[in-house]
Amino acid sequence: MDRSPGDRPSAVDQPYAPSDPPDQPPTAHAKLDQSSGNQPAGPGAAGEALAVLTSFGRRLLVLVPVYLAGAIGLSVGFVLFGLALYLGWRRVREEKERSLRVARQLLDDEERLTAKTLYMSHRELPAWVSFPDVEKAEWLNKIVAQVWPFLGQYMEKLLAETVAPAVRGSNPHLQTFTFTRVELGEKHSSLQPLRIIGVRVHPGQRKEQILLDLNISYIGDVQIDVEVKKYFCKAGVKGMQLQGVLRVILEPLIGNLPIVGAVSMFFIRRPTLDINWTGMTNLLDIPGLSSLSDTMIMDSIAAFLVLPNRLLVPLVPDLQDVAQLRSPLPRGIIRIHLLAARGLSSKDKYVKGLIEGKSDPYALVRVGTQTFCSRVIDEELNPQWGETYEVMVHEVPGQEIEVEVFDKDPDKDDFLGRMKLDVGKVLQAGVMDEWFPLQSGQGQVHLRLEWLSLLPDAEKLEQVLQWNRGVSSRPEPPSAAILVVYLDRAQDLPLKKGNKEPNPMVQLSIQDVTQESKAVYNTNGPVWEEAFRFFLQDPRSQELDVQVKDDSRALTLGALTLPLARLLTAPELTLDQWFQLSSSGPNSRLYMKLVMRLLYLDSSEVRFPAVPGTPEAWDLDDEGPQTQRGSSVDAPPRPSHTTPDSNFGTENVLRIHVLEAQDLIAKDRFLGGLVKGKSDPYVKLKLGGRSFRSRVVREDLSPRWNEVFEVIVTSIPGQELEVEVFDKDLDKDDFLGRCKVSLTTVLDNGFLDEWLTLEDVPSGRLHLRLERLTPRPTAAELEEVLQVNSLIQTQKSTELAAALLSVYLERAEDLPLRKGTKPPSPYATLAVGDASHKTKTVSQMSAPVWDESASFLIRKPNSESLELQVRGEGTGALGSLSLPLSELLVADRLCLDHWFMLSNGPGQVLLRAQLGILVSQHSGVEAHSHSYSHSSSSLSEEPELWGGLPHITSPAPELRQRLTHSDSPLETPAGPLGQVKLTVWYYSEERKLVSIVHSCRALRQNGRDPPDPYVSLLLLPDKNRGTKRKSSQKKRTLNPEFDERFEWEMPLDEALRRKLDVSVKSSSSFMSRERELLGKVQLDLAEIDLSQGAAQWYDLMDDKDKGSS
Repeated sequence: MDRSPGDRPSAVDQPYAPSDPPDQPPTAHAKLDQSSGNQPAGPGAAGEALAVLTSFGRRLLVLVPVYLAGAIGLSVGFVLFGLALYLGWRRVREEKERSLRVARQLLDDEERLTAKTLYMSHRELPAWVSFPDVEKAEWLNKIVAQVWPFLGQYMEKLLAETVAPAVRGSNPHLQTFTFTRVELGEKHSSLQPLRIIGVRVHPGQRKEQILLDLNISYIGDVQIDVEVKKYFCKAGVKGMQLQGVLRVILEPLIGNLPIVGAVSMFFIRRPTLDINWTGMTNLLDIPGLSSLSDTMIMDSIAAFLVLPNRLLVPLVPDLQDVAQLRSPLPRGIIRIHLLAARGLSSKDKYVKGLIEGKSDPYALVRVGTQTFCSRVIDEELNPQWGETYEVMVHEVPGQEIEVEVFDKDPDKDDFLGRMKLDVGKVLQAGVMDEWFPLQSGQGQVHLRLEWLSLLPDAEKLEQVLQWNRGVSSRPEPPSAAILVVYLDRAQDLPLKKGNKEPNPMVQLSIQDVTQESKAVYNTNGPVWEEAFRFFLQDPRSQELDVQVKDDSRALTLGALTLPLARLLTAPELTLDQWFQLSSSGPNSRLYMKLVMRLLYLDSSEVRFPAVPGTPEAWDLDDEGPQTQRGSSVDAPPRPSHTTPDSNFGTENVLRIHVLEAQDLIAKDRFLGGLVKGKSDPYVKLKLGGRSFRSRVVREDLSPRWNEVFEVIVTSIPGQELEVEVFDKDLDKDDFLGRCKVSLTTVLDNGFLDEWLTLEDVPSGRLHLRLERLTPRPTAAELEEVLQVNSLIQTQKSTELAAALLSVYLERAEDLPLRKGTKPPSPYATLAVGDASHKTKTVSQMSAPVWDESASFLIRKPNSESLELQVRGEGTGALGSLSLPLSELLVADRLCLDHWFMLSNGPGQVLLRAQLGILVSQHSGVEAHSHSYSHSSSSLSEEPELWGGLPHITSPAPELRQRLTHSDSPLETPAGPLGQVKLTVWYYSEERKLVSIVHSCRALRQNGRDPPDPYVSLLLLPDKNRGTKRKSSQKKRTLNPEFDERFEWEMPLDEALRRKLDVSVKSSSSFMSRERELLGKVQLDLAEIDLSQGAAQWYDLMDDKDKGSS
């Protein structure tokens, strides 16, 4: 705003103008002094005397601490320490005040000089002055200057009427909290504290949004004073500097006034901040606390206004997708491979600089608020880190990848250099693998950057997981997906004791990562409106654990465990609904929106593996034609079979069943230890270099886990199973006890079931069951093993192993040469599912000899396969092999031992693969090797169905598998509507009713296209959603395969009073919610032997009720 001649600042605040140098006395002031020369001198002399007395009193007060220290008998060191703190405080304080004065003076001088030089009105530029990227917006500054006093009035009212009551209500000790003064700047000053230095508009983004970047600078004497009268405590802020780039997004654009639906604001990067404290907060200006306090303030601002957080202001009522606007999905993920650095400067000096050493470098990687620190490499100027980090990118353009390299020192780390890169370049390139020069230092840093797109397609998951198995990543494995949880609100949460309203907050956990929401005070229907983001390694086996608690963490208001595999079958991998809370009130529920996206590397430089074993799979190295092959003319005759050592294939599998614990000690304390809580126990197991961890049981001193873990063990004597129990906490987990179990007894006797006393704690014991499983080289019992495993499988454990695969890789021959002439340096990777083994690297050899073995746990031998990749060090893929384990099931003694041709290359490998079936002798389940068909009207047994088949000499498992998947008319069941295969069993150890939906066959087809069937189960007489279960939906098939397990927790006598209603349904159309009933069957559980757990075929019956589900 232009200044008028009468609006001049006072002489105290007005800095000198360039045209009025300080060495020339101003004439106006001289005349004023002459005109006032006849005034009496009395008052001036009295003021001078008062000033002298005040100065003397202050100096006298300095001696008071010295006198008190002598009177009490303290050492002079206390006085010197206090004096040092005071001097440091004064120094920091004066530096901040000087910084504020200099910044304000420079801003005012710049405005005056610009106005004088351009011969124009104050703070204006001519229209012909242009900037390529950033435009000056003086008109906007004029508006802000005129609005500023009214904004101050609004802030004063907001703090007094909204913030202060909220602070007083949050804690009884703050009931006298008040704001005594709120000023955003001098009310009568012409200096504007907030200025917009420049505005940049980003064109060509999305049509429904406008993107602005405002470079703002706040340099003002803001004064906010607070007081807690009860404790005579005063504190406040006087003077502040804040500079940063504020992004403003106008989105969505609509066809009605006000055209813009909402405004979003956030800082792309952390702004710079400098604060002057007053009152008791003066202590924060002490050296050491000054930087700490500013960091804490910046953390608070970052939690509110720095990406990924943002401030959303809706401009129209009933705006759609408010949660999506407040916390949108990331634009993508960047996988940062911090590989190495070279040519770094030497910072370590010895003998007072006479001897030059090296450096101990480490790197800090930042993208927005996401920061990662590498490990320290000692005494190295060319460090090799080899670490991988994954960051979420929310804004393109705008965000930057920043890497800073430091030298680790005991006191202050030395700066070695930094590099910055806009994430938009990574998005354009897809994959960048470059050496980047370090600015403000010397040397280069080697980064490989990969842009991962977000896909809502579950069919790509297996491809992504297959690719991740070949990615070398540390300290964490590569992620396959991200999960964004929009936590909206809750309803009807239980009250605290005395019918008091709770202060609910939410803890969300996936494995070891836990995030917390804010606390909402005094309500049982809180509204959070927060977003949380998680990286997922394998969403098929991970779970989201949600705990709703009172803000003291002592009271659990509700819980929810959601398998993430459920999202894989949801439309667009999204669930947007109410979720019923367990361990809570009858109507307590939580509204959340969960969005999963797969991380897909979409680049022309990298091709994902096709079906394993095909020529296109893993073809990452294309360096030209490879016409020359290794010769074996002079080589001795090659062996036809492998020659492993005598210990090959002698491993056993130890099945560890962690059942429960009793009398654990309570570690949780609340209210400073006055209130004793319980514990949140979990178990850690260590054996043979591997470790396992159970789930956390909340607030229970006698927890029941019932989880099963499996590990491959050898017969080496002296092995021990180490067991530790911990209490899960947000910071450091508390120790609850340990015990050790010698494996000698288990390996000799085959079974151990004991209560073990926990050591190093006053009380507690743990119930473990250990079983040795010896592999058997026969497939005759595989069907029974799979059936038993499906029955004893717990929901919290991974799928149990049915077999053990032992692989011995001896050698390879005829591998392709590198660039036509040089032999490669090959190594091999063996993988089954998520488990893999990498061999040693043989230097420059086209016929390497490895002589290495590996063992794998096999859960589904009929469908899994052994994947072998032969790669060259630095050259890429040399060949691959995919061996279906079903070939081992029909081989003699389940073993294959010969040469295998490699696909995608001319080479061969000599290996031995043998399978052993794991039969449990202590499962407590009587398995049945035959299946029966049951109908409410008649029984149709399976042997009668096979009666017309000719004599087949192949093994029984192959026969059963062929019968299951065949479309032969000989298999048409007796029922006209088809059949469903079920297992119904009562698991007494878990006190659960278990039903396994295996498959359906010969379903009815009413229209031109086959149906999309799924199975719905309901426990009668209850028809509520609590007893309803639903399988996944299969597309366009009359013979769907489900193999899904469902559980109901109830006592046996109650289960015998129930009826299981099983309905096979299909979606009638894409646009309709109606479901077509294909058939149903109702089982009276009192008429079924629930102790047997036999799989049976049931005829589907017609029903007149064809309602939707």
